[in-house]
Amino acid sequence: MIDISINKTLKAGHHQLPLDVKLQAEVGSVTAIHGPSGAGKTTFLKMVAGLVAPASGHIKINQEVWFDASIGINLTPQQRRAGFVFQNYALFPNMTVRQHLSYACNDIAWIDELLQIGGLLHLQNSKPEYLSGGQQQRLAILRAISIKPKLLLMDEPFSALDAKMKQEVITALKQLWKRQGSTVFIVTHYKEELKDLASNELWIGA
Repeated sequence: MIDISINKTLKAGHHQLPLDVKLQAEVGSVTAIHGPSGAGKTTFLKMVAGLVAPASGHIKINQEVWFDASIGINLTPQQRRAGFVFQNYALFPNMTVRQHLSYACNDIAWIDELLQIGGLLHLQNSKPEYLSGGQQQRLAILRAISIKPKLLLMDEPFSALDAKMKQEVITALKQLWKRQGSTVFIVTHYKEELKDLASNELWIGA
């Protein structure tokens, strides 16, 4: 069971915006996260990953406490090992496609499978500057999955993909996550794209 109850005060211009999120989800489920721009969806993912500290509350993943303000527990991102697909991709300019995946994983067969799923096998020796926006986004997704994380956090992961590629990638990921029992949180502005993928929904914002 995933049990999260956290809050933090965000700065929004000259105002302060309370972010209070409660979520319970089954292991192996996919949760679609919706809400208006600036409501704190990305901040929520970063708090779960350990990149931003909540003001209070707790984060419990599969009976393991990742964060609990009341008893002073706050695991580092390295200890949590959550996969994170950043909205801006956060790729390394001097690494090839394959190097992005092998940086955190030395399983050659697994890397080859991911490259096949993402349609990037023929570009495995290319650096990000030679990839299209959609190809860069697919690489960001594959890199997050390569470590086989307990929890995968995705921030607008399909925004640069055309309709055909988006459907192909989602179909392949759905099968992969089911096989691995992955638990996934996906921030998206488009409810329809996840209608056959997500089993839960979370709204963040007023």
